[in-house]
Amino acid sequence: VLMFLDLDRFKPINDSLGHAAGDRMLKEMATRLLACVADDDTVARMGGDEFTLLLQQGATRQIALNRAIHVAEQILGSLVRPFVLEGREFFVTASIGIALSPQDGNELSQLMKNADTAMYHAKERGKNNFQFYQADMNASALERLELESDLRHALEQQEFTLYYQPQFSGDGKHLTGAEALLRWRHPRRGLVSPNEFIPVLEELGLVVEVGDWVLTEACRQLKEWHQANVRVPKVSVNISARQFGDGQLGTRIAAILTDSGLSPACLELELTESILMREVNEAMIILDGLKQLGLSIAIDDFGTGYSSLNYLKQFPIDVLKIDRSFVDGLPSGQQDAQIARAIIAMAHSLNLAVIAEGVETHEQLEFLREHGCDEVQGYLFGRPMPPARFEAQFSNDALFMLD
Repeated sequence: VLMFLDLDRFKPINDSLGHAAGDRMLKEMATRLLACVADDDTVARMGGDEFTLLLQQGATRQIALNRAIHVAEQILGSLVRPFVLEGREFFVTASIGIALSPQDGNELSQLMKNADTAMYHAKERGKNNFQFYQADMNASALERLELESDLRHALEQQEFTLYYQPQFSGDGKHLTGAEALLRWRHPRRGLVSPNEFIPVLEELGLVVEVGDWVLTEACRQLKEWHQANVRVPKVSVNISARQFGDGQLGTRIAAILTDSGLSPACLELELTESILMREVNEAMIILDGLKQLGLSIAIDDFGTGYSSLNYLKQFPIDVLKIDRSFVDGLPSGQQDAQIARAIIAMAHSLNLAVIAEGVETHEQLEFLREHGCDEVQGYLFGRPMPPARFEAQFSNDALFMLD
């Protein structure tokens, strides 16, 4: 049995406390690993925060399998206890990949490669778990490498495009804006799902560069619509955690607005609760700077995060977006109805506007209208669509009528 182990979230501890403290944690980790194995097993640190364990041969495959499970569970159990560094408690978890010889490889290099592949699969499964190598993992890993390689060239190859989803007044009669949504038109795969490539953009560190392109293109498109007398009052753009926290977002947006000639009042930034609550004081400063530019701020997917109402009233925000999960059950779902009513009432008491996402039926629209929801968005009004189709459909919003 060969086991590859990688610590989850070790880097932030190393970066914040320094390498000396990180080294102490790694030594303590090695001690815990040794306590989980027998004297004739081998524990090695391969580098960084990666460890390899080689367990002595079992008499049968089943015995080896059971032993691997037992050791992996012991290791994960040992990490429930905190590491004490500089008088403070820190918790880390581990992702473990396991390969067995001979079925997963006779050669050492093959066995190590497969254990490593299984370890990354454990990370993809949410971390803090162990996974055994499976043959189809290699195909999945190869596909992921190809995806990463293609993504690195997608921006320069002009493969990204923006789709726009219309937003309407609470009564469903007037176009109030459009949300810009990133799409990737791959030369071979066609349109790739955002759920598939956006997390990879974040992992590769490309999300800031691509996010700036989204802002630039959305502002350019809205300015072009205004010049063509297409009445789209505003455009909403989602901002990633890395964009928000890199310290230069306000400066870049100011330059984008200047270059496009778009009024700041026509740009709305959408941020999730988790982004704002990560570093509250820093978020306050960044938001204040963004508000000084004259744009508006929306909290996306409201109700699914962990905002403190005390902070919510202090943040300089303008809009709450009710998450689609609370709209799905309207109007018959009692809990969804209570939550939607509460969010609308709370937002209005804080002088915030409310927009509901995922509106798909006339009954949902009527419920939201009756309870004073300011804006609505969803398939009832239109799916995300290319700019040309959006322009053709909404060039005169007075002509828009619900079926």
